[in-house]
Amino acid sequence: MSPKSTGEIGPLFQYLQPLEEAVNEIANTWRPNDPEYRADVYRQIMMQFSYGYFAFFHADPEHPDWAPLWNPVYTLQPNPDDIYLYCPISSDYQYRISGNRGTVYMTTFTTQLSLSGMPWENDRTGEYYNDIDSGDLHVEPDGSFELLLSKEKPAGHTGNWLKIAEGARVLMTRYRSYDWENEVDPSMSIECLDPVGLKPRLTPDDILKRIDDMAWMPVRCQKMFYEMQNAIKRKVGVNVFDPVKLGGSFTRQVYLPTCYELEDGEALIIETDLPAQRRYWNFQLNDPYFNATEYVYRLSSTNGHFARVSSDGKFRAVIALEDPGVPNWLDPAGFKQGTVYGRWYDCDSHPTPTIKRVRLSELRDHLPADTPVVTPDERAEELRRRVRACQRRRRW
Repeated sequence: MSPKSTGEIGPLFQYLQPLEEAVNEIANTWRPNDPEYRADVYRQIMMQFSYGYFAFFHADPEHPDWAPLWNPVYTLQPNPDDIYLYCPISSDYQYRISGNRGTVYMTTFTTQLSLSGMPWENDRTGEYYNDIDSGDLHVEPDGSFELLLSKEKPAGHTGNWLKIAEGARVLMTRYRSYDWENEVDPSMSIECLDPVGLKPRLTPDDILKRIDDMAWMPVRCQKMFYEMQNAIKRKVGVNVFDPVKLGGSFTRQVYLPTCYELEDGEALIIETDLPAQRRYWNFQLNDPYFNATEYVYRLSSTNGHFARVSSDGKFRAVIALEDPGVPNWLDPAGFKQGTVYGRWYDCDSHPTPTIKRVRLSELRDHLPADTPVVTPDERAEELRRRVRACQRRRRW
């Protein structure tokens, strides 16, 4: 562990030694001797370390405030449709969230012990986990709402309420958008309802403890992320989906992960039936280190609003290093390996997609004959609209 305060503050590098342990996790990547992988791992460590300031310095349970979660840094493969907010809380206090819901497709509030990849215990059992989404909330006609969070529901309270289990210490909020261009994100505040006093200045020991947490965060992230995707590869190999319900994240969501692999001149065709009732679904690409692939300036994801469904009712997407000229291109941004994550949320069934690896020159031989052609001009316009829509959402 990093040095602790004994009344004197040593050189900063002494408190950052865990970062080297994070570097050593490159041994558990798919290509540990590849210089590009090493550079990417360095980038990933800086990404996680920089995010750590928001996690450990920005707010505390007595003085809650929203902080960006994964969106600005792409770590833990954030869903491109979601804006994630993080806020420390405690079951010792009551909180009120108030504001306007906006018109975003879905808003979800989750109280739990930890967040995957954060330096706390993982709440995979659901012991600390509770959630509510905007479909369950009472919202006024003008979009305004209030949500009370507490360990026990107050006697006589008839409004919106979310339980904070004993020991839970994280509130995670998602603004989930389908139509990025036209939906409006919520505007809301969170306040502690108990008397707590003014927010104090941090002591030297407080600061060193938080720096220590920041330094260890990349270590824990690397260990968790690499093992998660390596476990998929060990179980089913590459280009095979392995549906899973993780728990501790979305109780109504089934994830569809696979490790993908292709080469120049190849394409991967994702094909799946669609549930008859499908409140929300999407697919996204991630890099080989479990970060979301660039999704503002690359078409690396799609969802039930943007996706074009084939005439036979199936969804087909194509992963290729160059534009294949068909709908639903998932652009891997130069990566030949990575993971795909799909999601079925609140669906009446959970079909398992398949992947077919084909030569790019023969792609249309493996697609329905009426698959449209997407011209370069159409693709460029699709990307321009995506960039504008994504930049107008508050990811920071």
